[in-house]
Amino acid sequence: MSKIKFYFILLIATVVTLNSCHKDDNNEDVTPPIPYADQYPKDIAAIEDYLNTHYISEVVNNPGQPNDQDVTISKIDNPVTQPSLMSYLNSSTLPRLTFRNVNAHDITYKIYTLVIREGKRNDAVNGGGEYPCNMDGVYAGYKGTLLDGTVFDSSNNGQSLFNLDGTTHDGGTGVIRGWSEGFPQFLTGWMSSNTDGTVRYNDFGVGVMFLPSGMGYYNNAQGSIPAYSPLVFSVKLFGVKRYDHDQDGIPSYQEDLNGDRYMNTFAAGVANPDDTDGDGVPNFNDFDDDGDNYATRGEIKDANGNYYAFDKIPDCSGNQIDPNRLKRHLDKNCIKMNQ
Repeated sequence: MSKIKFYFILLIATVVTLNSCHKDDNNEDVTPPIPYADQYPKDIAAIEDYLNTHYISEVVNNPGQPNDQDVTISKIDNPVTQPSLMSYLNSSTLPRLTFRNVNAHDITYKIYTLVIREGKRNDAVNGGGEYPCNMDGVYAGYKGTLLDGTVFDSSNNGQSLFNLDGTTHDGGTGVIRGWSEGFPQFLTGWMSSNTDGTVRYNDFGVGVMFLPSGMGYYNNAQGSIPAYSPLVFSVKLFGVKRYDHDQDGIPSYQEDLNGDRYMNTFAAGVANPDDTDGDGVPNFNDFDDDGDNYATRGEIKDANGNYYAFDKIPDCSGNQIDPNRLKRHLDKNCIKMNQ
């Protein structure tokens, strides 16, 4: 299995039934998927048992090499010297284990993420230090294992693009839902060039995601991954690729109004913090963010038809300085001139 690309093939079986009083003899029962609400308690119990019985046995420190920051997790045999993964829960220092509650499949998932190295903070010289949102693409390395330690896939290719929105645009690979929940917890690093022309990745985010099967492949067995398998991914975040899903001139990550790095379409009637006009379409996917019947892309241009930098989009009065201003593309009552 290579580079987390799992292709789902629908096999169409054509059955020719002959006249026979025993026509059902060869039919096989098809087992329906286990309800998510029944499977999830088993998954989270297994994951939390794993967190209580395993520890970080090695983090490779080999800067500039493909195995730099490779993480090995092993079963505890000496609790005195081998702190469990769970012992890092909400730690004030790194490593730090946290979890997010994610609503999907009519249940609430608990998604644990272990941050071993957060990544580079803003660096004016080298760059880096960006958090992806769940609609971005990421350049990443990873190792995927089952809870029993079986490794089913790995890659340290920093040029591999994975789209957290699950699509394959721009040549990227669509990924499972769990990745889109975990990667926004890490910062990117920065790149430098070696003398031989190869690329070196520095100060990138490193950690581990622990995913219930409903955030992975669920009932779809994939190679050495059995159906209903919780998954463990150690990951390295090398870089981020920004997308503009609605092509309105504002990158999707800048349409994350509450700044939590997660944007989703909510069920009808549920208030969405990233949906200005409340039409059920979050801003990152809405060509008219404020519902005034003017396209957003026309509202963020100056008098010469040039796009404003995002932080310079004015409010209705023309103010570009007040950090608390309501930018005009989000103000339904603002008269728009540049369309």
